[in-house]
Amino acid sequence: MQLKVLNIRDVAEYQLCTGCGACAYAQPDAIEMIDVLDHGRRPRLREGVDANATSSDAMRVCPGVDQSHTFDATDPALNHDLMGSWGPILGMWEGHAGDPALRFAGSSGAAASALALHSIERGGMHGLLHIKAREDVPYLNHTVMSRTREQILAATGSRYAPASPCDGLQMIEDAPAPCVFIGKPCDNVAVSKARRIRPALDEKLGLTIAFFCAGTPTVAGTIEMLQRMGVTDLSTIKSLRYRGNGWPGLATVVVETESGAEDSRTLTYAQSWGEVLSRNKQWRCNLCPDRTGEFADVSVGDPWYQGVTEGDPGRSLIIARTERGRRAILDAIADGYLVATPAEDWKLPASQTGFVGLRGSIWGRLLALRVAGAPRPTYRGFSMFRHWLLRIGAREMLKSFAGSLKRVRVRQLKRRHAMEPYTPTPSRVRRGSGERPPAVAHAGGEQ
Repeated sequence: MQLKVLNIRDVAEYQLCTGCGACAYAQPDAIEMIDVLDHGRRPRLREGVDANATSSDAMRVCPGVDQSHTFDATDPALNHDLMGSWGPILGMWEGHAGDPALRFAGSSGAAASALALHSIERGGMHGLLHIKAREDVPYLNHTVMSRTREQILAATGSRYAPASPCDGLQMIEDAPAPCVFIGKPCDNVAVSKARRIRPALDEKLGLTIAFFCAGTPTVAGTIEMLQRMGVTDLSTIKSLRYRGNGWPGLATVVVETESGAEDSRTLTYAQSWGEVLSRNKQWRCNLCPDRTGEFADVSVGDPWYQGVTEGDPGRSLIIARTERGRRAILDAIADGYLVATPAEDWKLPASQTGFVGLRGSIWGRLLALRVAGAPRPTYRGFSMFRHWLLRIGAREMLKSFAGSLKRVRVRQLKRRHAMEPYTPTPSRVRRGSGERPPAVAHAGGEQ
């Protein structure tokens, strides 16, 4: 018997939640977001709320249960050679922020931040809803509305930790002018759903930007990374960067020693992401076919095809998914906020070599969940079955199916998991420093 997912509590407890926070935006009187150590950002019902009360708007905006394309695949302006594996593409560029400081601080050329800054300074938009490290707990994050170059610059760099930026969408809806949104691909799925049922939000969404994503590590993943860096007392942390300050950049934590001095410790990208964080991803990320932000106006990501060169300040692949996104890119280039040139089609698959086969593997995983009767999301418009038949070999077909049957047992995907809130360790060196975040914590990626 297939287990049914009927409300937001089911989504969270059956591990289908992406942690985007859109449900808390849609029904704030019923839902709040919390950090759960081994799962990520998760919705929690407010006191006295029945779970069935979250089966309407909250479920309608949830990307965890449904992630279906609505773009016109017959549009002749789209790149039909890439569309089957990479979604709607109206144009692709390779480049970086025109601002040298922004480019250096960003994870891969800061193209997303440059686009946002251009939209604010030249496009008349009110601000940018995105992610920044919390002042009181630097290894967690929160959503902010940035309106200046200095604010955007202070929040650059990937945040490889749980994120729920969509629970801040009310700030966009309440803004006096359209705003920019930056988030993960799944966050942009939620935004596309939310704007369809909230005309006021749709009116204020001036530009949506996604960054390429290979999955969201849990808080436990960050703590494991910090332990590997020799941090045993989380309260001594003054700052934490996962990337940036060069490409791809180092994971860098700054702690206060017993003498009051600062001590900086680092891991390479291969060590931090490759050996620790990538092994601590939330389950739902293993079922996601959209790793390149197909639902946003613009998506950006690392041009890994070129290899890493010491001293490289970073570049991005920049993809226009909609006409609004294409205009934003061209205007930013014309005004010098972006330095970019058209990119050849081959650079996208060469930069993300595992993504095409992964789409096929996910179909095998979904088949295994169906056979086992475990909850699974619904997808339309991703051609996963065709990728399963044509893009992966027999061995990978078997592995995707049999491996997922095993995961049903190992991860206990057919039973509910209690979402216990994680209590963070506040930084003793940050208390009284000023900014106090709201009761939310989020994470983002390349900016």
